[in-house]
Amino acid sequence: MAFALCSGERAVILLYISRVLFSVPLSLLHEAIALLLLAFAALFVEISTEDSKALDRFKTRPGVSSGILLGTVSLPTVMLSRLIQLSRAFSEHDIGPEELGYINMQYWAVSISCFGVLIFLHAVRCLSLNNTSSLCLRSLQEEKYTAFYIVFYATVCYMSLAKKSYSGLDVAMKLLWILCHGLASVRLIQHILHTFSSCASIGEALLVTGGLVLYFGDMLLITLAKIDAYALPSKLVSLPIGIRRSEISIIIQGVLLGLLLLPVFYKVLLRTWIHFTVLTDSETNATEGRTSEEIMRSIIFYASLVVTLVLIVPAWMQFVQDFHVHPLLWVFLFVFSEPLKRLSLCIYWMGVISASVLRFYNISKNSKIERILLRKYYHLVAVLMFSPALLFQPKFLDLSFGAALASFLALEMIRVWKIWPLGHLVHQFMNAFTDHRDSDILIVSHFSLLLGCALPKWMSSGFNDRPLAPFAGILSLGIGDTMASVVGHKYGVLRWSKTGKKTVEGTAAGITSVLVACSVLVPLLASTGFILSQHWLSLLVAVTVSGLLEAYTSQLDNAFIPLVFYSLLCL
Repeated sequence: MAFALCSGERAVILLYISRVLFSVPLSLLHEAIALLLLAFAALFVEISTEDSKALDRFKTRPGVSSGILLGTVSLPTVMLSRLIQLSRAFSEHDIGPEELGYINMQYWAVSISCFGVLIFLHAVRCLSLNNTSSLCLRSLQEEKYTAFYIVFYATVCYMSLAKKSYSGLDVAMKLLWILCHGLASVRLIQHILHTFSSCASIGEALLVTGGLVLYFGDMLLITLAKIDAYALPSKLVSLPIGIRRSEISIIIQGVLLGLLLLPVFYKVLLRTWIHFTVLTDSETNATEGRTSEEIMRSIIFYASLVVTLVLIVPAWMQFVQDFHVHPLLWVFLFVFSEPLKRLSLCIYWMGVISASVLRFYNISKNSKIERILLRKYYHLVAVLMFSPALLFQPKFLDLSFGAALASFLALEMIRVWKIWPLGHLVHQFMNAFTDHRDSDILIVSHFSLLLGCALPKWMSSGFNDRPLAPFAGILSLGIGDTMASVVGHKYGVLRWSKTGKKTVEGTAAGITSVLVACSVLVPLLASTGFILSQHWLSLLVAVTVSGLLEAYTSQLDNAFIPLVFYSLLCL
């Protein structure tokens, strides 16, 4: 047990949380206490469930730890860092109380989501112990401490919300709203772990769960804000809106929600068609050699995709945002508002993608280079693609990130469901770049790389007094992670652990390369008009902590490292 408590990953996470808590102002004391309580609860659940093997009922990604602690604290710590950043802006009157209140509600929503999942995991463990007739007296005493812990956490949450509210009804509506996030997270993580077995660890599933519930809970709020609230209290509708969303953020939210709900729409249409149609397996298409049923399924899928993206999703966008034209037409007009810059950037991207795909795909089929090392070249491609756009076309990059993520989602559905005629081709192509972290059900590495680069940029929209923060994903994944892997593979000798592959030389190279990149990036940002306020000592701490986490964690680092680096840069 003592060895487990002192594992390298947990030590780095403790260092990470300590750095954030050290920067917390007195006005965010309750949020800091809540994060500390959340971290201790996650540590207890992680150790107790791993010791008891209670989570064996969930088929998680093999060969990795549960990752409960890292998955629990990542998003709440990011939101707390964002709160610290906005507190500086609020004290200088750069933003109003609405923006600060909005992020505060997001912090509590994601914290309660993670806390609710921890309670669920603890309950699973207790049930497994009861089934094996383990120490009943000890279990009863443990449950008393658990109940006290939950009440204490809820009290801290109540005190924080009450301090920023004007009435008891206001506090009650806030508590109800964040409680709904917790319940939704428990239900969603069960669905993810059972539907996508062996695709993710508990921590990775928790990170995805918290992000999805937070993101689409925000969509529900802005939808409710447009409704006259016939049966809903106005406090619930108007409370967390806080900031005005841009057209680009609404478009991205709508498209992503539409694609995530597409499987439900597609399955309903498919079952309806099957109910009214009788086909035999012997009916085939003479020219293609495909069954009529397979072709019809493909037609239904593509029709569902078009209806969702062209009719249903734009209808929601126009409902919640004042688009004077169809949102797809708005995108077209936005691109051509600066045709020379944006179309030139698109041509540049297409050239880089074409050259890299042709080059690396052939190498992957004929070379003996390890897959994980080969894929690091795509991290460098991300640097080449995203850095110029982030410097000179940040809004267009936001939209492009959304379009790329939507394309990845659509292609993954086509691959998984084997939609004719692209399903087999996409599967064959994507298999050339898979490694042990991908499963037979889902290929997630390209999603994590894209989101790792996109999330720091998306979260930096609005007030941002730390210009390096939007580059967190590009720097940590495109440069730091790549250099660590290449140098560690070729020259690494000293390993961080006996069972791991990460080396001290690789980590040192990753940290050094990010610092060098920052020293080059800072003058470029200054030349484009940014007022720089990033302290080099804080930058060194941020780079070092994220580099050490990459060295120790067995989780999908593309998902966690950019969030950790971003939150530390915000300080």
